[in-house]
Amino acid sequence: MYGIALETHLRSLGYTNILPEPDYRNDTDVDHFFEFEHPEYVFIVGGMSGGIQANQNHPVDLIRDNLAIVNNIIPTAHAAGVAKLLYLASSCVYPRECTQPMEESFVMTGPLEPTNHAYATAKLAGLAMVKAFRDQYGARFISAVPTNTYGPGDAFDPENSHVVASLIRRMDEAKSMGAPSIEIWGTGKPKREFMHVDDLARGCVFMMENYDDDLPLNMGCGESMTIAALAGTIKEIVGYEGDLEFDTTKPDGMPEKELDSTRINQLGWNAETSFEEGIRSTYDWYQHSVQSR
Repeated sequence: MYGIALETHLRSLGYTNILPEPDYRNDTDVDHFFEFEHPEYVFIVGGMSGGIQANQNHPVDLIRDNLAIVNNIIPTAHAAGVAKLLYLASSCVYPRECTQPMEESFVMTGPLEPTNHAYATAKLAGLAMVKAFRDQYGARFISAVPTNTYGPGDAFDPENSHVVASLIRRMDEAKSMGAPSIEIWGTGKPKREFMHVDDLARGCVFMMENYDDDLPLNMGCGESMTIAALAGTIKEIVGYEGDLEFDTTKPDGMPEKELDSTRINQLGWNAETSFEEGIRSTYDWYQHSVQSR
């Protein structure tokens, strides 16, 4: 999802020499890519991710996959003389009981949320690697911490989808089957920010062009909502008329996650896509691109 949106935005700005990513899990493939392609600017936006269920079922896969990115791409990019590199972390890097909204200086100030500890640890390693190359070599490597992101191209499969994609798929299926209700994990009380992937893509290019410092930049939309409110909005847009039942025996995850995006906003970037507009575009994409398969 990130890669597709980023490439689309870059091409809209007139960039045409956009190189496909190597298999970042294979160090030989990464070495060959940098040796023969000589990229000048690198956006690290890939990696395995998922919702609470995926984090509970596949912590080894999540930490191993995302550490492979850190270990294979970042050092090789430096050795190849890349002019600038942007690494995307995740809001999961903040402590579970973090003060809200979360400022960049709060990273590594408390214990992580247990349900995504492995994934978050790998993302923290990426932030540390970027800073280490800046400190030791003066590399122009930067990092960003985006909020929860959704949009066209998202993963809608039951195993790996995040909450927005999962609810869209499940409500659409329930609507088609005439199901009287769907079950949603947790209490519905946790609060989250949700940013459209097109805004993320704009933010990545903005940072590459305008930022060069060792502190990560938060990238959020400045508005949060409860999971219950999110589900209600998706229900209305999908047109599902059944009930939403919250299973309080299932984990909620982090109680609240809202980023303080003051620093990137002051530099001139702001999220532009309204939540309702973003959900409608995502549902339209799902209907045309996923249901038709």
